[in-house]
Amino acid sequence: MHYVSASILVVALGVSACDRQATPVADTRDPAAPAAAATGEARPATDAPTAAPAAGVGSANALTGSETKASAPAVTWREVTIPAGTSLPVALDTPVASDTSSVEGPVAAHLTRAIVIDGVTVVPRGSLVSGVVTTANRAAKVKGRASIGMKFDTLTPDGESERYPIETGAVSRLAAATKKDDAVKILAPAVGGAIIGRIVGGRKGAAIGAGTGAGAGTAVVMGTRGKEVRLGKGAALTLKLVEPLTVRIRN
Repeated sequence: MHYVSASILVVALGVSACDRQATPVADTRDPAAPAAAATGEARPATDAPTAAPAAGVGSANALTGSETKASAPAVTWREVTIPAGTSLPVALDTPVASDTSSVEGPVAAHLTRAIVIDGVTVVPRGSLVSGVVTTANRAAKVKGRASIGMKFDTLTPDGESERYPIETGAVSRLAAATKKDDAVKILAPAVGGAIIGRIVGGRKGAAIGAGTGAGAGTAVVMGTRGKEVRLGKGAALTLKLVEPLTVRIRN
């Protein structure tokens, strides 16, 4: 009886051992691991957590932007008054003439020297001044000399678009007198006539000749116009402020 029981136990143990050998053990290793080991490449871990951004980076960037804006200086302005009587030296940009310009025609010029108040340049050199022709009188044949007049009423500082109304005195130019030239034109024919008259008829002839020559000279003068006034581009003028002028300048 004991022998039978022992035999049955041995058979059962042998069957169990065979079952264990027949059942394969599941391989939980990554198939790519041997290949990676062979090539020396490290396979990245897929389960590693994504690194979170460093704390305070966004705040630091925002702070840097704020500091940049704060560091940019804001443009500020202040007002400065140029007193009445201040001279404004200018050069014409628009040629004018007594015989070609028209009243109310536009005229422009620019400052040839900066306007400085208390050591500060308030109106730079090259600033534009503009106005109109106020008089344009052509020379007459008998009486009346030629003249040209202008008045400037606007100032535009160089590099800016703001225009300031200004009050300046009128600027005018009058043609030179021609009396001396006229006298020569009358006297020369008279002298010539007197010489010819004396040769022909003595003293009486000289008197007659002088009168005839003088009449001819007078006719020449009456038929000739006087000199015109012409101011070309670049002609120098000096304007004078009649009223104070307040302008804005950068600090």
